[in-house]
Amino acid sequence: MNPPPANFAITGVAGYIAPRHLRAIRDTGNRVVAATDPHDSVGLLDQFGLDIRFFPEIERFDRFLEKRRRGAEEDRVHYVSICAPNYLHDAHCRLALRVGANAICEKPLVINPWNLDPLLELEHETGRRIFTVLQLRLHDRVVARRQRLSAEPGPHHACLTYITSRGSWYHSSWKGQIDKSGGIATNIGIHFFDLLLWLFGPARDCRVHLADRHRMAGFFELDRARVTWFLSIAGEDLPPEALRAGRQTHRSVEIDGHEVEFSEGFTDLHTKVYSDVLAGGGFGIEDARASVELVHRVRMTAVTPPGGFGHPLLKT
Repeated sequence: MNPPPANFAITGVAGYIAPRHLRAIRDTGNRVVAATDPHDSVGLLDQFGLDIRFFPEIERFDRFLEKRRRGAEEDRVHYVSICAPNYLHDAHCRLALRVGANAICEKPLVINPWNLDPLLELEHETGRRIFTVLQLRLHDRVVARRQRLSAEPGPHHACLTYITSRGSWYHSSWKGQIDKSGGIATNIGIHFFDLLLWLFGPARDCRVHLADRHRMAGFFELDRARVTWFLSIAGEDLPPEALRAGRQTHRSVEIDGHEVEFSEGFTDLHTKVYSDVLAGGGFGIEDARASVELVHRVRMTAVTPPGGFGHPLLKT
């Protein structure tokens, strides 16, 4: 007999990433019962149910979840999906656990690594779990590449390029404020940094060769690889083939001169994440630690002048 559907609530439901979470909840056979966001452009919710309670105020959302916690088991909220701005993630994780729910949190789990241990303590106090979205670890081709790499001697050489065009709105929003987003490396790079750490082990050295409002680049020495990386939100950095195809995003990971192709199915990986969590798996706080520590290290070394190993797209 199949288990009954789980009840989900979601924060940051008006944001960019929320639709992927909503689809993942639906596609795993579960239901959204409540949502919150200070912005009320949330007509998308009608695609996922006409009885979803929406709260522009987080306090009323919290009260609704608490009332459900004290009610019948079939009515309580079992999971809170967190799609709010980065700087609110750990606060919303705490809210979820305190109302008796597990949390499924978008990247980054936290901006600063010293906020991880208090979340671990709260897990122990409540008996609930905090899961994070590290979807690239579930991509079939990436998993296969990791298995092959584990049998190959290092060191390897890797090159990460991720360019995703963003308009001027980006810098006027929370994403352009480093204390709220963690900066470009945290906001757009952390999934790829986690992937590289997962493939090649912990970071020994970290250098930043370029850092401005639109792009960052640098070098990592990992346990089994030397990595150059380039991140950009500037459309003019897109390669000619992307521009000709009308694409606004270009992502590339090369390992030892060979491209790791994972663009196909990239936007469907959230459903795999949810399926994994609901089946008793999922990636937790300790899984997120290495990449959170690395992006913090990138921020702290971002004043390093150009030099050392450069990415092919760098002009310096």
